[in-house]
Amino acid sequence: MLRQRVKVKGSNTMYNKKLKGSITVPGDKSISHRAVMFASIAKGVSHINGFLNGADCISTINCFRQMGIEIEQVNDKVTVKGKGMYGLTKPGKELYCGNSGTTVRLLSGILSAQNFSSSVNGDESIQKRPMARVIEPLKSMGANITSFNNSSKTPLFIEPSSLHGIHYKSPVASAQVKSAILLAGLYAKGETLVEEIYKSRNHTELMLESFGAKVSSDVLSAKVSTTDELFANDITVPGDISSAAYFLVATLISPGSELLIKNVGINPTRDGILEVLKNMGADIEIVDSYMAGFEPCADLLVRHSKLHGTSIGGSIIPRLIDEIPVIAIAASMAEGTTIIKDAAELKVKESDRLKVMSEELAKLGAKIEATEDGLIIEGGHSLQAATINSYKDHRIAMSFYILNTLLKEQLKIIDADCVNISFPNFYSDFNNLLQ
Repeated sequence: MLRQRVKVKGSNTMYNKKLKGSITVPGDKSISHRAVMFASIAKGVSHINGFLNGADCISTINCFRQMGIEIEQVNDKVTVKGKGMYGLTKPGKELYCGNSGTTVRLLSGILSAQNFSSSVNGDESIQKRPMARVIEPLKSMGANITSFNNSSKTPLFIEPSSLHGIHYKSPVASAQVKSAILLAGLYAKGETLVEEIYKSRNHTELMLESFGAKVSSDVLSAKVSTTDELFANDITVPGDISSAAYFLVATLISPGSELLIKNVGINPTRDGILEVLKNMGADIEIVDSYMAGFEPCADLLVRHSKLHGTSIGGSIIPRLIDEIPVIAIAASMAEGTTIIKDAAELKVKESDRLKVMSEELAKLGAKIEATEDGLIIEGGHSLQAATINSYKDHRIAMSFYILNTLLKEQLKIIDADCVNISFPNFYSDFNNLLQ
């Protein structure tokens, strides 16, 4: 298949442009996935408002439709007619998850407890991503789950089994791993406890409780007990802070810019980007805060700021893991050096984001080095336009696109349409804010 090359607007229309006005970013991807999944295994009709209409979340809807769940979608409004924890039916074919690691891994936890056999697969990118991190703990619960040629990669093959609770110490701080185990734990005999080295995002724990699950959490652990049934619940999905991050950074680095970003989820397990940017000197103000169901939200007012380098590592990494590519963009425009460490997890995302950000930013003239678990970025160097390979990674494409407010020449992005995974209207929404 031919790779699409998209030319980004150049100097005549975007050089020295500033961002003005307000924007509401699409719904949170992590919450959208979970809302569909949990509503499908709950009894009754659930309504989801603010659903992310991106390719990854549509993959989740399609998988549950294949298992007999009636799901109606009109733009960002979704109605799920759940059939209860044991109401799923055997799919007629392999469950295809596209590019969505969340779908594969969380679905594996649910499928491990069902009374039918199933197989789960995804696209070329998914087939390269590590699945041992969910296979092994699920097996220790009694799950009959195997991988293609015992490769710990998809496709995964799951047969009926009887599950029991475990006490699992996860070697990675991953909400996908934690969630897969907790979802299996709903069906397992006894208690299931997951401990992490650092706390990962807690949307699963919050949402499961709202559906009636017996779940609790502590600073570094989450626990679920055998649950007889989940019950329908209406979910309001806040705007995705990962999507807001591109507008935050673009405003900060573009002179004369000021932007109001509305309805952003600021869950404390996800708000690391705000802390880091403020540490770099960012002018970001919470002008309104409120609750969207069980999730904290806010409107964020951001203004152009003179940024400086910082050090990022340790427990904050899981709180901003998806935002590190755009943080690298901010660091390249800041004064001084930024050091990012403890982020080896980025090597096994849609692309090796450490390698890709290092190589592609260097094309523009940035002084950047990839390390074993992070990046070292020396800011303040003049950047020039080049052709950027997104490696079909949505977060890479969006991170580089925002530099077009500053570059004199045209910047080209290969496979720019990969943004459809999480933010289908990103380019038009961004361009509409430019003055």
